[in-house]
Amino acid sequence: MASGILLAVSLLTSFLIAISTFLASRILNSRRHRKRAIGFFHPYTNDGGGGERVLWCAVKAIQEEIPDIDCIVYTGDHDASPQSLAARATDRFGVQLLRPPKAVHLYKRKWVEESTYPRFTMIGQSLGSILLSWEALSSFTPLYYFDTSGYAFTYPIARLFGCKVVCYTHYPTISLDMISRVRRRSSMYNNDASIARSGWLSRCKLVYYTFFSLLYGLVGSCAHLAMVNSSWTRSHIEKLWRIPDRIKRVYPPCDTSGLQVLPLERPAETPVFISVAQFRPEKAHPLQLDALHLPF
Repeated sequence: MASGILLAVSLLTSFLIAISTFLASRILNSRRHRKRAIGFFHPYTNDGGGGERVLWCAVKAIQEEIPDIDCIVYTGDHDASPQSLAARATDRFGVQLLRPPKAVHLYKRKWVEESTYPRFTMIGQSLGSILLSWEALSSFTPLYYFDTSGYAFTYPIARLFGCKVVCYTHYPTISLDMISRVRRRSSMYNNDASIARSGWLSRCKLVYYTFFSLLYGLVGSCAHLAMVNSSWTRSHIEKLWRIPDRIKRVYPPCDTSGLQVLPLERPAETPVFISVAQFRPEKAHPLQLDALHLPF
């Protein structure tokens, strides 16, 4: 019995040593062969949202400021090519790139898809992003790693590969507001009514959120430079990541030229409001209906 246990421990130890040696050699080899390039981590290059506009504006800005450095886009869209990405930037967002970016295809994007994690979605996607970033950086290791999708758990991996880490954060993965809602047992998109009604489940979720926020702060602090899109986001990121000197507020590149030429005069008829947005729970669209219901 004792000899069997010793054998099992020995085999497990040997396995762990072998895995550690393999991973370490992979990292060291990638660090030695880093390319003079900026790798943009953006697994979904066809989402059409504001995050994609930030991506293409960032690529264009880099091409203009540092013409001799390559821009790489890590994408999970397998049909994406340098030419199709450049065409999309122009056709969808009016951003004319100086040259097409190189594409590195990712085949493990399912690890960051919401549908993969029916429960514990937040931490599941975050841990999944670690695997996805490992695939990305193993395939191509740049000098600079630029996350434009909010996957903070990838930053320590990028550091291991010897990259300088830059990020643009639209909103924190977890915010102090989310923790506060769970503590108050308020029902909302991130806090199901069945959990809010239960004191025991609320306490368990509060522990989960608190633990996750500590992890989020730890990995976020690995960024060498963190850009945020608003004062609200900056306030939360500063409290969670605790790197105020490395956080800069950079407002998103919104094209308002088309709106500026619209006439201010309107015909005297029943007003029509059009809300254009990605319909996600955190957008809280019912608030628009509540706000417009009051004056009308």
